[in-house]
Amino acid sequence: MNSTNRLTPTKIVQELDKYIIGQDKAKRAVAVALRNRWRRLKVTGELQNEIVPNNIILIGPTGVGKTEIARRIANISNAPFIKVEASKFTEVGYVGRDVESMVRELMDICVNQVRTEISQKIRAKAEKSAEEKLLDYLIPPPKTSYKDFEDNEEFERQQERYDRNRNKMRELLRSNKLKDREIEVPLDQARPPHVEILSNIGLENIDINIGEMFNSLLSPKQGSQKKKMKVTEAFKYLISSEQNRLIKNDEVISIAKKRTENNGIIFIDEIDKIATSDKKSGIDVSRSGVQRDLLPIVEGSSVPTKYGIIDTRHILFIAAGAFHTAKPSDLIPELQGRFPLREELSSLSKEDFIKILLYPKNSLIKQYKALFKSENTSLIFKDEAIEEIAAFSYKANEKMEDIGARRLHTIMTTLLEDYLFELPEKKYKLITISKSIVKKKLNRIIEDEDIARYIL
Repeated sequence: MNSTNRLTPTKIVQELDKYIIGQDKAKRAVAVALRNRWRRLKVTGELQNEIVPNNIILIGPTGVGKTEIARRIANISNAPFIKVEASKFTEVGYVGRDVESMVRELMDICVNQVRTEISQKIRAKAEKSAEEKLLDYLIPPPKTSYKDFEDNEEFERQQERYDRNRNKMRELLRSNKLKDREIEVPLDQARPPHVEILSNIGLENIDINIGEMFNSLLSPKQGSQKKKMKVTEAFKYLISSEQNRLIKNDEVISIAKKRTENNGIIFIDEIDKIATSDKKSGIDVSRSGVQRDLLPIVEGSSVPTKYGIIDTRHILFIAAGAFHTAKPSDLIPELQGRFPLREELSSLSKEDFIKILLYPKNSLIKQYKALFKSENTSLIFKDEAIEEIAAFSYKANEKMEDIGARRLHTIMTTLLEDYLFELPEKKYKLITISKSIVKKKLNRIIEDEDIARYIL
């Protein structure tokens, strides 16, 4: 589902409901933000460039779906997406990552995404060309030409014999009867190294691969270096080689640049870690510095990358944080203004845990059933057992730190650990998880807080 004109807010929310339980307000906010991007591109004239996205701050404890909402939105719209952690960045002038690196990484992701898409489109053409090349290696064309023959008919007979043999070889190749035969394939010449130094970025971001540089400078010309490989391996190599030859880098970069600027999504997690109400200490000064560096990126600026300048004005920024010790109002006022939408995600209830176990397409119960099936074992959860698992998860979150749906991973692992260890030897055909089994496995651990803190 990636045709943007069909992505109405209602359909976007329906898609999100397949993976994320609850959090309806947050889903509606990101659905509208995504649809507004399509609407902006339909606006004509100068006004199109003036419409900027409504960036969003998602507020809520860990494990309630903040990251998942942003990730799924990117998948639904086939948009370039990157997740970064605000706490990993440092102010310009300090050792560490600068905030502009997130834009460069987003562009890298988009270039790879576009290259993969174009590779799929031209695959049939590349396969056809690779097949012809492979046949040339299996049955080389005759080196003689019609000039070497006094009689043209003799040359034509030789050509006909070669064509018959080549077609027979083609049939053997397509029927996979040559898969174990080894042949020598000329290796592609390494591309010249790409070196681009950008004056206002750190040395760690200079796009230089020393190994590739020396390899390309010292490697012999194309065709002079050969490698022995099996026919199946050679065919894959030649397809990849033909795809690289057919793909135009300028076209890839042009498409990726446009897509990054108009459809890119940057998810900034842990933004609460750079918010502070006390401005005196050194670490707080550094946090404020990161906020000031982040401001022009979110506001809209030109970021130099190895592919050219990227305008960040229309990139959608979704920030997230638990905000336990800080508040959104502790961010500098200018940055607050660049995130006009704030949506609070609620903690998960027992009913939410039940739904998370049952309804998402990638629910834990479905995952564990698939794992057990790989050992020819059927795994069944009774309804009462699912309710009990949800109750234990909710209770554990209340007694200890609230880690949201991630608590289910620790609960389920503790519950099924013995079965997973014994499966290969005991050859269970059917395992039924009942309420009594859940209580037996988890009751003592939940009740004893000291044990629970280490195990759950």
